[in-house]
Amino acid sequence: MVDYYATNPGPIEDAVLYDQDKHVSSAVWEGQERGALRCHEHTSKLDQWMLTEKQVELVKKAGFGYLRMIPAISLDNPLISALVERWRRETNTFHFTVGEMTVTLEDVAYLLGLPVDGEAVIGVTYTSCEAVCIKMLGKAPDSGYTSGGMVKLSWLKETFSHCPEDASMEDIECYTRAYLLYLIGSTIFSTTTGNKVPVMYLPLLENFDEAGKYAWGAAALSFLYRALGNASLRSQSTISGCLTLLQCWSYYHLNVSRPKLNHDPIHECFPFVLRWKGKQSSPTSNRDVAFYRKSMDSMKPSDVDWCPYSNISHTVIPDHILRSLILGRSKTMLICYDKAERHLPDRCLRQFGMHQTVPEEVQKWERKSRGVDGGVDLSAKMESELNEWSNRHLYIVEAEEDVEESEYMQWYLRITRKLVGRPVPISSEFQRMNSALREIAHIVDTLSTHGMDDQQLQSITRIRYITYECLRDQIASTVVVATNSHSEVGKRVRGKERVRRKGMGGKRKRKEEVEQYYAAGIPMQSRIPAPTFDVDPSHLYHVGSEVDNPHLCITVSEDVHGRISHVGQSVDDIDFCEDAKEIDESHFHHVTGEQDHLSSEIAEDKPHASIDVIVPQVSHETREDIAQQNDYGVLV
Repeated sequence: MVDYYATNPGPIEDAVLYDQDKHVSSAVWEGQERGALRCHEHTSKLDQWMLTEKQVELVKKAGFGYLRMIPAISLDNPLISALVERWRRETNTFHFTVGEMTVTLEDVAYLLGLPVDGEAVIGVTYTSCEAVCIKMLGKAPDSGYTSGGMVKLSWLKETFSHCPEDASMEDIECYTRAYLLYLIGSTIFSTTTGNKVPVMYLPLLENFDEAGKYAWGAAALSFLYRALGNASLRSQSTISGCLTLLQCWSYYHLNVSRPKLNHDPIHECFPFVLRWKGKQSSPTSNRDVAFYRKSMDSMKPSDVDWCPYSNISHTVIPDHILRSLILGRSKTMLICYDKAERHLPDRCLRQFGMHQTVPEEVQKWERKSRGVDGGVDLSAKMESELNEWSNRHLYIVEAEEDVEESEYMQWYLRITRKLVGRPVPISSEFQRMNSALREIAHIVDTLSTHGMDDQQLQSITRIRYITYECLRDQIASTVVVATNSHSEVGKRVRGKERVRRKGMGGKRKRKEEVEQYYAAGIPMQSRIPAPTFDVDPSHLYHVGSEVDNPHLCITVSEDVHGRISHVGQSVDDIDFCEDAKEIDESHFHHVTGEQDHLSSEIAEDKPHASIDVIVPQVSHETREDIAQQNDYGVLV
């Protein structure tokens, strides 16, 4: 018995995943691979900043003392890309085979050491950099280093990476603000625009004590949620945000992607991302997106560590971080300027050591974007979202007793997309469907119509027409696929994935159109009347000129009852002839020239003139041979 999910990966009910058609998993299922995403983090030059003791003290006051300690970690682009294929922006969770999971505020606190409690990160937007840079940094960049309200990271490093020993306190603060802007712009708020960071964050860093009161960790998670949601769309090819957080979250929770450590973490260091610093064994250079996708498609409960921090000593965790961990279970709104995203821990209760229940329905929310005008304070625009965040301590998810998780899984399997990759290759599915269509066509062709009324006859005719249309389209698409596949042989290098360039999205077009033939209008008598057409006298059209074997002969004959007899065994019903004279000129015309075109118009019903559209049956092997020898498709 064939697995149900081999042909229908879900969702069975679309009440939750209502954006499935836009999701990358739909494209993957249709055979449209986009390769590994381009991952934007700009941490490689962070260690080139030389901070004085006074600067380090100010960085700690602002709430970034632990983030500063995190080294650059080599990103596994295929792993991140496979995780994105499992991310759903409808729920802000990963939909794995074992249930939903997500990066929570608790994960951010443990892994990055950023404050997850405090004031929302929101303020005024800017469309130019000069005024705010002069006020906060003491100098402004040249126009070549700015883009709207963004400044290049390279200018910040070139100008402020070495604070003079004899600098005044005012200058030290300017140099430290420049470092903090660089730090957040290259890590938690990295963008897909290159090495740029918005200057709108600078006013929040004006007073370092006040800066430490912001929930930077909540803002980082909101930013990551938005980045994951955007990257999960089938049209996208890049991802930004704190990808170090995402990758290390996967290392802690999922065994399918966890590298082996070269060292034994007997003494844990805080923040916990530091566990994965340096090089690990088991190199991942030979693992592509398909490798990780298959691992996640076959993931079992034993492959998941729901509570990876439970065995880690909490003595190394600062008190202010411990006190805020309760917000990991807060059902609230996360805010980073215009990026407001829902935090839904009730969908991932097992990550808090609880039994999972069927979660409440997620209300759709508007994903707003900031205004283009400078000087716009987003606080008024985000009033409802800010109210939710203000009440974050009132919506802590609690455990329920006597919970049967089997009920949750039954519900979950109906609403989720269980598989991303196909368990059965498209080519095998094509052969199976082609065989089924032939069987249907055979049954309809040989079905006796004796005793049928007009409505039954019309239904049979409709079935027959649809079946032949599908067979015709399949023959054409097979030749196209076979031809394209032949030209792609040898292009893929193991361990290296070509990354699609920006702007291609879902608009990828074939560079080489396949020439097509159209054959129709073979007069015949049949026991089942077929749809009526007015067919152009030229029954066979040749479009294009680059054909290796330009002569196509389709041989048919009639039996004693006037029905078409199938001729040819090795290629089922299509014979290719070298000699053009073998073509019956009364049925087929070979049209050439630059003005060639394909035309077939449905005419008004005529009671005494009926034509059957005959679709030759071509074996899969023969079609591949034909495609390799001829650069045309057959449409009949």
